[in-house]
Amino acid sequence: MLKGLAASVIASVLFGAMYYMAPWLAPLDGEQIFGWRVLCTLPFTSLLVLALRQGGRVRLLLLRAWRQPLLALGLLASAAMLGVQLWLFLWAPLHGRALPVSLGYFLLPLVMVLAGRVLFAEQLSGLQWLGTALAGAGVAHEVLRAGGMSWETWLVALGYTAYFVMRRLLRTDHLGGHWLDMLLLAPAALWFVLRTPSSLGLVAGHPHLWTMVPVLGLVSAVALALYMAAARLLPLGLFGLLSYVEPVLLALVALLLGESIAPQQWPTYGPIFAAVAVLVVDGALRLRQR
Repeated sequence: MLKGLAASVIASVLFGAMYYMAPWLAPLDGEQIFGWRVLCTLPFTSLLVLALRQGGRVRLLLLRAWRQPLLALGLLASAAMLGVQLWLFLWAPLHGRALPVSLGYFLLPLVMVLAGRVLFAEQLSGLQWLGTALAGAGVAHEVLRAGGMSWETWLVALGYTAYFVMRRLLRTDHLGGHWLDMLLLAPAALWFVLRTPSSLGLVAGHPHLWTMVPVLGLVSAVALALYMAAARLLPLGLFGLLSYVEPVLLALVALLLGESIAPQQWPTYGPIFAAVAVLVVDGALRLRQR
């Protein structure tokens, strides 16, 4: 449990760092950044697989896919779902859509809690239920205020939940399964990098990208590996609630990048920030008990 808690928090901090890095990757566009991220993440993820001796799990998963064609289709679907999220994550801050995406990450834990409760019969503590209620109130206010949620918000909240549920059902919720997802994304990533106009010239012509692109790959590999580890080590509901750390950081990054929270949006973000505080208290009490 403690390893899962630590992995989730550190991953959230690294995701916030990547969000802040995105504008520094200009003049690359969102699709090119997605391509470079996948291609630079894969080697570091491969090193993690070797260092943690996860090769056996990869071989077993490939053997299962060879024997079960439906599993092979599931692996392709899993990779596609992850690819959409990786693209959206770095596309949003480049197009002034960081706050709608961060709101999707606020909504994501609620959807995960519901999925964990309905699909896996998971239980929550009293404080966790309180955090869920506070966050739910903030999300409900935003729905009433705006008349609904943007497509970016729903894509994150529903798409990531479906992705993690699928990984558990397919029994691919480990580092080897994550590595295979990234490998299956490599052809699409290569196409985005090499398509006309090719981003190779942009990277070659901007010396700051020589450092930023590999750093993006390293941070992405560690963050995703920790995130996937937390998803495996923690109950889905608790994993979802801990995910509130990330959208708080993403919202702060969005503010640093020049976006703003309108006065009428504070009844949305206020209860959600309070929910994060409740979860921090709950986590501290659990650590004290242990």
